[in-house]
Amino acid sequence: MKDLTATDLQIPRLGEATILSPLVTLDIPGPDDLGRSDEYLPPANFVNDDARCMLHTRLEKLAAAKETLSLELAGPREQLFFEPHNTHVGIVTCGGLCPGLNDVIRALVLTLWHSYNIREISGFRYGYQGLHQPYCHTPMELSPERVRSIRNTGGTVLGAGRCKKDTVEVVDTLERMGIKILFVIGGDGTQRGALDLADEIRKRGASISIVGIPKTIDNDILYLDKSFGFETAFSLATHTVRCAHTEAEAARNGVGLVKLMGRDSGSIAASAALATNLADIVLIPEVPFTLKGPGGLLAHIRRRLEFKRHCCVIVAEGAGQEHLTMTDATDPTGNVRFGDIGTFLKDAISADLDSAGMEHTVKYIDPSYMIRSAAATAKDSLYCLQLAQGAVHAAMSGRTEMVVGQRNNAFVHLPMRLITRGKQCINPDGRLYRSLLETTGQPARFE
Repeated sequence: MKDLTATDLQIPRLGEATILSPLVTLDIPGPDDLGRSDEYLPPANFVNDDARCMLHTRLEKLAAAKETLSLELAGPREQLFFEPHNTHVGIVTCGGLCPGLNDVIRALVLTLWHSYNIREISGFRYGYQGLHQPYCHTPMELSPERVRSIRNTGGTVLGAGRCKKDTVEVVDTLERMGIKILFVIGGDGTQRGALDLADEIRKRGASISIVGIPKTIDNDILYLDKSFGFETAFSLATHTVRCAHTEAEAARNGVGLVKLMGRDSGSIAASAALATNLADIVLIPEVPFTLKGPGGLLAHIRRRLEFKRHCCVIVAEGAGQEHLTMTDATDPTGNVRFGDIGTFLKDAISADLDSAGMEHTVKYIDPSYMIRSAAATAKDSLYCLQLAQGAVHAAMSGRTEMVVGQRNNAFVHLPMRLITRGKQCINPDGRLYRSLLETTGQPARFE
């Protein structure tokens, strides 16, 4: 990845912001449909456009940088680009399920409605499908009443989905409906799709803001401290790990095998292992492993069983793909369909212990869909709220082609082109992986 420059961190804007924000004074229109009267909000603590925070905080990185690298701080601006009462907003959730989706939708709607008095909010169903005419998905009209209780349930009230989108047709839909702002909730693939939309909008000279709320349960989006849903995911995964450990411990030569989410990053697997301190082996996509031989995985499992009579193994879904028969199959968005490393390892471990003449039991658990569809924890729900509020404030000021995220414990604006350059993965030579090795007692490499 090439060295960053200050230009890489700039956030595009649709034009000059000249409209005074309704948050300037206490005079907010009311009463509204929730029974509130005038002056129910205090004046906003506006963020100056020049307010920024450093991209890096470590002195050696600051010293090595050729120029000062900083990010815009998120928050309400005193001047807006869009006139609130003339602004029609769209919301779309793409990709797979993730805890917190409904929390983000709810927070977007409440911020738009109460802070900016926006009454036209359309939710597009089943990802980008909802913006394609052939699918005939009628948009959902969103209001505080419609989203009142959705935070108590998992999934997304709009539905999620993956599809190959026609960028031209999607922008046609946005223009036909008079959408001025589109909030795109999804991972790096979704945000790349959002960039395509922004490029087409720019070609047409249209004034439509595209703002993302980055979502990935795997916590693998570049330059973010964390993505929403991740904390809920690994918290729920710890229960599965405890169950697998209990099953293994109760049997002679018992093996508890848990497969967790993580196509390119082993963050959930590593975090669940560290939180429980019960795993003997953790396999992640960032570290390839050898299956057979004296230094291989299977030999290590046999040694663990001989030493303590049980073994708990956690594997991320993207780990060990080199041991599976690869195909050219992809999902509708072009992602390669991975083989099932969980069932492969279950069979491989059983076959190896059989050949060694060791009585054994292998219990395999895959909780992926139970975790993906769960409601967010309280802390994750709060994080979703803060991301959504930051996204609304940014969009209303005319910013576009950006996402809101947390970096160095500050909420900031990050260009979509920056976060879609690659994946944020565990460094095999870094502190997190070292902590994992110290916890499990496994070797740094199975080879």
